[in-house]
Amino acid sequence: MEIGEKIKQLRIAMNLTQEELANRCDLSKGFISQLERDLTSPSIATFMDILECLGTTVKDFFDETVNEKVVFTGEDIFESENEELKHTINWLIPNAQKNEMEPILIKMLENGRSNLHNAHEGEIFGYVLEGKIELFLGAANYIIEQGASFYYKANSPHYLQNKAKGESVVLWVSTPPNF
Repeated sequence: MEIGEKIKQLRIAMNLTQEELANRCDLSKGFISQLERDLTSPSIATFMDILECLGTTVKDFFDETVNEKVVFTGEDIFESENEELKHTINWLIPNAQKNEMEPILIKMLENGRSNLHNAHEGEIFGYVLEGKIELFLGAANYIIEQGASFYYKANSPHYLQNKAKGESVVLWVSTPPNF
C-alpha cells in the first residue's frame, strides 16, 4: 500500500488543499507534498494527527477489504440443463454457495419438474414468474399460479412440477445454498 497516495485521496475527498491539510496538522505544505509522493514518511504521532484531520482511523485507513460485487448481469449467470427432467436452472449469482442464500431461476418445460431435494436445514422461498406449478412438500402438495409465492422450512423432501401448458418459470431461493 502506498500511504502517500491514500492520504492524497482522503485529502481530495475532503476538498482540502495540501496547504489546508498542512495548516490543520501544524505541518508545512512541502511536507504534505513529499508525503503524498511517498518521498518521506511521517512519525507515528504525525501520522495519527493527519488521520484525525482527515476524519479517519488507523484501522479504517489500512482496511483493504475488497468491495464485494453487488450487481450481476446476464454474463454472470451459469446455466445447466436437465433433459430428462425437462428443466433448465440459471444460477443468478456466481459462487452463491459461499453466501447465506442461493437464488436460481428454474424454467420447466411442459410436464417438467425440478430435482427431488431431500430434507435439509434451512428455508425455501419461491415466486412463480410464469405458468403454474405444483409444489410437493413431504406428503402435501400445493398448486401455485403465476404471481404467487411460496415459503417453507426445508425439513421435508420437496420438488416442483410444471402444471402449465407450456413453460413455467420460478425464482427459487434456498438458504443455506442447496442447489
